[in-house]
Amino acid sequence: MSEVDLSQRLPRKEAAERLDAALDRLLRLRLMLGGQIGERRLGPPLCVVFEGWDASGKGGAIKRLVRPLDPRHVRVAQFAAPTYDEKRHHFLWRFWPVLPGWGGMAVLDRSWYGRVLVERVEGFATEEQWSRAYDEIVEFERTLVAEGMIMVKFWMHVSEEEQLRRFEDRAGDPLRVWKLTDEDWRNRDKRPQYEAAVEEMLARTDQPRTPWHVVAGDDKRFARVTVVETVCAAIEAGLRDQGHDLSDPAADPQVTPR
Repeated sequence: MSEVDLSQRLPRKEAAERLDAALDRLLRLRLMLGGQIGERRLGPPLCVVFEGWDASGKGGAIKRLVRPLDPRHVRVAQFAAPTYDEKRHHFLWRFWPVLPGWGGMAVLDRSWYGRVLVERVEGFATEEQWSRAYDEIVEFERTLVAEGMIMVKFWMHVSEEEQLRRFEDRAGDPLRVWKLTDEDWRNRDKRPQYEAAVEEMLARTDQPRTPWHVVAGDDKRFARVTVVETVCAAIEAGLRDQGHDLSDPAADPQVTPR
């Protein structure tokens, strides 16, 4: 994570052009996954997982990612602290209902990685629980991708200075101040502990078929373009793995997203 170049920037015009092109590409690929165009057979399930620092741009990236898609064709799920009833089950139990089936797509704002991040740092899980969770998560994801799922995992990374600037911007904006909580400030004070947890998470759960994509997020335009282009590339690879012909002339080239 420390090797990420946070100075990466995109000029406004280039970012807009690349984002529009990526969204057009994403719409076509999503319709192919759903069997709506092309060979008209269901493609593999797609699950996009977002983790990252508070105010790292997860919400903005998700908003752009789903912008060209019909709401019926994508599920966005947000996860906060588990409820009393959810705590009575294994920590992975509450995530199963939102996972997509064949032809489906789900976007997760936070995920099962909370076990080795906030639950670890804040003491909500015992050391024995979060220590064994790395292997449990790897096996969980291995099971999903073995069944055909395309899984794309993002860690949205911002510098400590940029995070503070965004916190202060939110604090001064009456329409966005609700996005800033006392917990955000407390988490910021524990950044060294969280950095250690993130580094171990990335090292132990980065697998060949479920790799982490660490996104430089100090420039929001760069981050959003990177996210959409990465998802498109993952879908294309997944479709090819399942034998789909991406150049099928029946893919209806006149499809337009917006």
